[in-house]
Amino acid sequence: MQKILLIDDEPQILKFLRISLSSQHYEVLMAENGHRGIAMALEAHPDLIILDLGLPDLDGKHVLQRLVGETRIPVVVLSVRANENEKVACLMMGAHDYVVKPFSVNELLARIRRTLQIRAENQPAQARTFEEGLLQIEEAQRRVSLNGEVIPLTRKEWAVLLHLVQANGGLVTQTSLLQQIWGATHLEDTQYLRNVIQKLRQKLHDDAAHPRFIETEPGVGYRFIPGQARE
Repeated sequence: MQKILLIDDEPQILKFLRISLSSQHYEVLMAENGHRGIAMALEAHPDLIILDLGLPDLDGKHVLQRLVGETRIPVVVLSVRANENEKVACLMMGAHDYVVKPFSVNELLARIRRTLQIRAENQPAQARTFEEGLLQIEEAQRRVSLNGEVIPLTRKEWAVLLHLVQANGGLVTQTSLLQQIWGATHLEDTQYLRNVIQKLRQKLHDDAAHPRFIETEPGVGYRFIPGQARE
């Protein structure tokens, strides 16, 4: 049974969506604010998130940034904000779809099915092993191990590492990482990113001068070195 997380502070909407989604055999999880929604997304690993932008504790776009930056879960924004600029901003931030309230439940269900279908078609392997088995990254479990020993990572460290790995050896710019993980208001805060990269290297026993895993393109960004990667 596929799980859908609803992040919305309107009890009527939560009840209506719970009934509608349950009737289609989805398991429904509910969060009434942004902090709870982020925590549930990280703990429960739902297959899809439906996110309202007007939350009582956090701006919905901040929640979207966190979800996109720290998970691979597709997000469908459901909001009364019909302004084109809002839609474009959310889609550029990584939302998979944007539905305006009031909405047709049949249209929403169709968009959910299509989003889940695309996710299934593009679903990566649940575990990737790099460097001849020395480094293992299990995306679904958010777990990293080196030489068989689990390496504890903070949320930011995991998010940065995941973005680099998903680029499949491509260069990921500092601006892209700051935008996706810290948000648009932190594009100049490159020191945040450098600190996380430094911590990752320490935990992975990686040498910046002779990297096995994370390579720096000075002034531009970072690249994960696939090495002998296999899935």
